[in-house]
Amino acid sequence: MNTVPFIIIALIILLIFASFYTVKQQSAAILERFGRFNTISQSGLRFKIPLIDRVAGRLSLKIQQLDVIIETKTLDDVFVKLKVSVQYKVIREKVYDAFYKLDYPHDQITSYVFDVVRAEVPKMKLDDVFVKKDDIAIAVKTELNDAMSDYGFDIIKTLVTDIDPDAQVKEAMNRINASEREKIAAQFEGDAQRILIVERAKAEAESKRLQGQGIADQRREIARGLEESVEVLNKVGINSQEASALIVVTQHYDTLQSIGQETNSNLILLPNSPQAGSQMLNDMVASFTASNQIGEAMKNPKPKKTTK
Repeated sequence: MNTVPFIIIALIILLIFASFYTVKQQSAAILERFGRFNTISQSGLRFKIPLIDRVAGRLSLKIQQLDVIIETKTLDDVFVKLKVSVQYKVIREKVYDAFYKLDYPHDQITSYVFDVVRAEVPKMKLDDVFVKKDDIAIAVKTELNDAMSDYGFDIIKTLVTDIDPDAQVKEAMNRINASEREKIAAQFEGDAQRILIVERAKAEAESKRLQGQGIADQRREIARGLEESVEVLNKVGINSQEASALIVVTQHYDTLQSIGQETNSNLILLPNSPQAGSQMLNDMVASFTASNQIGEAMKNPKPKKTTK
């Protein structure tokens, strides 16, 4: 049996399959002919001459990200690690430059990031590195755009995603932060205590004022009651001195009665007898009478005798 036709048919089929190739979406294929650049193929089903053309390589046109970790020193001599994320993509119109001008674009981008970061960070103190991290990212992006655009790469965005000082430095920064917060808390606590003292003093002053007003009203009412009592006693023939003495004695016995009603009283009474009340009444009447006489005598002084 002759197998030559089958071999020829198989070779033809292989050549047909080898004549077609596919390019994925958001990617580009570089086609070379006899080792020389021929064309750039975009996404879809493409044709090439078998044994003459070959796909030299493929490039993704998607946005890619490269993370670069750099250790450098700040202006205040603190070593810090920065993580810079670079987002880039191949420019569709410059696929040729991106494929043929650079063998290792990642290494090239990393070198530029190191150069820019180590030029910018030593100008800043550690606190400024945290505050001005966006400025560092902008400086990296500007430098990379100027350098990588010639190689067919577009830098979309650069981000400083992490700033990691030495562990001892972070601990010291935390202590400073904690001390500052404790200081602020102490100030607020002092203000609160001062406000509390002021308000307490105001409340006490208001209480004293109201208490004094209450005592004054009480005494006023007591005086009014005594006045009414004296007027009632005067109507039944008891003069003012006797009425005053009688009221005092009455209050004395009312006080003794109220003390006797208290079961838990700690008051100690001196010896007392019913005769003491009568004696006190007589003494008070006598004292009131004597004081009235002295007052009348002072109002009407005797004329001085003249000697011839």
